[in-house]
Amino acid sequence: MISQSVAYDVLTAALASGGDFAEIFIETTRRNAISLVNGGVERASSVITHGCGIRVFIAAGGAYGALYSYTNDTSAESLLRLAKSMAKDGACVKVPPFAVKAVENAHIAEKYPGSVKNSDIARMLTLAHERASSYDPLVTQTACTYADVEQNVAIINSEGLWAEDKRVRARVSAGATATLAGEKQSAVNSPGASAGLEIFDMYDMEQLAEQSARSAVTIVKAKRCPVGVMPVVIGDGFGGVIFHEACGHALEATSVAKNASVFAGKLGEAIASPLVTAVDDGTIPGEWGSLNIDDEGERTRKNTLIENGVLKSYMVDKLNGRVMGMAPTGSSRRESYRFAPTSRMTNTYIASGGSSFDDIISATPYGLYAKKMGGGSVQPATGDFNFFVTEAYLIRDGKIAEPVRGATLIGKGSKTLMDIDMVSDGMRMEQGVCGSISGAVPTNVGQPVIRVKRLTVGGRG
Repeated sequence: MISQSVAYDVLTAALASGGDFAEIFIETTRRNAISLVNGGVERASSVITHGCGIRVFIAAGGAYGALYSYTNDTSAESLLRLAKSMAKDGACVKVPPFAVKAVENAHIAEKYPGSVKNSDIARMLTLAHERASSYDPLVTQTACTYADVEQNVAIINSEGLWAEDKRVRARVSAGATATLAGEKQSAVNSPGASAGLEIFDMYDMEQLAEQSARSAVTIVKAKRCPVGVMPVVIGDGFGGVIFHEACGHALEATSVAKNASVFAGKLGEAIASPLVTAVDDGTIPGEWGSLNIDDEGERTRKNTLIENGVLKSYMVDKLNGRVMGMAPTGSSRRESYRFAPTSRMTNTYIASGGSSFDDIISATPYGLYAKKMGGGSVQPATGDFNFFVTEAYLIRDGKIAEPVRGATLIGKGSKTLMDIDMVSDGMRMEQGVCGSISGAVPTNVGQPVIRVKRLTVGGRG
């Protein structure tokens, strides 16, 4: 991607800004996608991006900051010009010889993207459309997609690091919309992995499509959800989005270093129920949010954030780690060379507990079973959240009863953590894309089934 002599000259020029650390991030990324709506190909695309970002750390008046610039022209002349444009008068730190870091790939694609024709992929998506559309006459629309990405990166810094990595991911999606009396309800299943075209072997597209159709039809027939404060049983898998949004972001150094997190300064304190252990683990082989190294060249690791209710760790990147006096945790991520990296989640989940799903339902005389979660909004500084439930059922007399629609969960992340009083024995993860100041990155959210003893349930159409 770049020669060592050019990298040395670029870093040296960047450090002339008076900084004490400089970094080059260079990437070439190829993306493919095919999308079908109602069985017809709506879009097929193939895009290649290439570029480089240069970052310099500046310390002034006891505070730390960073300069960041990027370009899609990675010629030696362009990179030197960009580095010099960041420079001011200042002392220059000498760049040591580069030590190439051995990066073992724990996330190998068995069937490389591009090894199957788009027409063959379209046929598999068409079968999913046919399964969903034939499930029930109420199904009025289907949307089925396939996407893959291959990202090749090099991370080079003024401490002598030289690390290169290849990241391959694939994702499929099968969605359905049901219509009844002018009311529409949609459901989707979108699994992904750090893998290639074997994604079609890992997940049955037709089964995913039928599950989406079943959910959409069930909810479009449902009555509106009652509102009030009640016990809420939150489903496994994507149910973990509440922890991710309302608590996980508040455990990233991005917010903690600015004291803009409700959990800032609380290491060693009990911030959750003793039943809660929460982990961010970027090392899990083949998982959607996994990486061999993060976007600063640190090896990813398993970071226990909360252990038996006690805050044990934050997710820390290099720049914010300086502010906090903490070492990086392999948690630095960015969408592309256009973004400076910062601390982000990878595969974040609440660990399994000791109750069964049946135990949790039978122990709940009345409440809501939020089987599938949707999107929502969060205030990171306070943890206040509002999440829509895409599939929900009332619980009556310790049994799952009728489906309801329009449920919204409203609460505060820190209080919700304390109010978890039952955790099941079956943790499961699902895939998403998380947005923050360093762009959109693939992340897993996960949890077993949990019960929150008191949570506000609001309603919407």
